[in-house]
Amino acid sequence: MVVIQAIPYGRSHSNPPITGEPLWATPRTRELMVRACFGCHSNEVEYPSYASVAPISWVVQSHVDEGRQAVNYSEFDKGQRGAKNTVIAITSGFMPPSYYTQFGRHPEAKLTKAEMAELIAGLKATPGLTRG
Repeated sequence: MVVIQAIPYGRSHSNPPITGEPLWATPRTRELMVRACFGCHSNEVEYPSYASVAPISWVVQSHVDEGRQAVNYSEFDKGQRGAKNTVIAITSGFMPPSYYTQFGRHPEAKLTKAEMAELIAGLKATPGLTRG
């Protein structure tokens, strides 16, 4: 276990500069997205303390890398192809993934039904986040 700590992947906890966000329909839409999605889909990731210990750090960094690659709301100006699937991913239950909130982790990402409805309505009114 001590030897694997020498592998640097997952410990830099970098958050590249924010270059552009969607024109959120409301401040509340952004607030709910920050709570539920920005933990992997932004350049504003707040890494938990356990994310500095390998091999957990590798898993956390992998999830962040995959999330940012799918859609990064902090680099919206760079053309985020996955952004148009935002509403579908949330309403279908794919996001946030169950492992993200299991065992009491990231309780802020668990939205109530009312918050979820509010988020979906806000996302539908935000340009670039829905198909059509």
